[in-house]
Amino acid sequence: MSKGTVILGLSGGVDSSVAAFLLKEQGYEVIGITMINFREQSLSPGICDASEKSAADAAAVARYLGIPHMTVDFTRKFENQVINHFVAEYLNGRTPNPCVVCNRFVKWEAMLAKCRELGGDYLATGHYARIERLKNGRYAVMRSASAQKDQTYALYRLTQEQLSRTLMPVGDFPKEEIRRIAERAGIPVADKPDSMEICFIPDKDYAGFIERRCGALPKGNYVNAKGELLGQHEGIIHYTIGQRKGLGLAMGHPVFVTEIRPKTNEVVIGEKEELFSSTLLCNQLSAMGVESLDTGMQVQAKIRYNHKGASAVLERVGEDELICRFQEPQRAVTPGQAVVFYQGDAVAGGGTIKGKMA
Repeated sequence: MSKGTVILGLSGGVDSSVAAFLLKEQGYEVIGITMINFREQSLSPGICDASEKSAADAAAVARYLGIPHMTVDFTRKFENQVINHFVAEYLNGRTPNPCVVCNRFVKWEAMLAKCRELGGDYLATGHYARIERLKNGRYAVMRSASAQKDQTYALYRLTQEQLSRTLMPVGDFPKEEIRRIAERAGIPVADKPDSMEICFIPDKDYAGFIERRCGALPKGNYVNAKGELLGQHEGIIHYTIGQRKGLGLAMGHPVFVTEIRPKTNEVVIGEKEELFSSTLLCNQLSAMGVESLDTGMQVQAKIRYNHKGASAVLERVGEDELICRFQEPQRAVTPGQAVVFYQGDAVAGGGTIKGKMA
């Protein structure tokens, strides 16, 4: 007897392909959907070819597994929700995480709408994460069995409704085992390498992508914390907090970007110790495993995807703002990035970093 119909985001990669295989083995009726999110060859050569290749790979996997497959065009929603946000954040001196926005508003919101349209019971993805219902009755994303591949950081904005209807079957396995499952099952993309870049900027040239959309941006001044002129930068979109390479400054010792000031078009340069902070302010709060993020809550806070996390205490300072106080100073608190709060393996919630405070 079927356990229900699952609408699976089938990207053409090994993770989502194995997710489809596992769900079918578990007794679900699986329909694979490949999302076409970006198609604009004139601005970024090669992306159309990459999208078409991924769709072709996904179709081949679906044929091999004997499941229905379709492609769905989400380009307009992706443009409005993800790309426009990405560009605006960089223009305002922040460093965004587009995957966080995409997961919340495209991969889940748009895909769940498609799931309802097709009469599906669940949505599934190949993310390295798990979903559990906690003792308090709330659903939470849990760390995956694969610490190196754990993707919970980018999932903290998912809603309770979204989580209640989501399956993440690969989260119980380390990456190496997923590869082995793919090989044993004969899945066509078993040897396909992982994609590490932002999907709509495969060459990793973020500044070039923005300039192709907005035109050349004005150069400005490098200054130190005292406001003293140090040189000229190439435009604020080329820089992020903590950056050392590519500054073009001959200071006689390593220096780093410590602040970006979009209003004055200045990039502040400082010493390594100036990068560390014990507190940060964040907003755009999202509670997941708890009802709300309250004063006194003790958490492990991650300030970037590859950050190991650090012990911290939260202090609520407004309806949509809180201060995160770390036990030990943390390096390169970056406006625009997510700060995600964990209690044990469960994601309690998170927010968007406004900046460091001290």
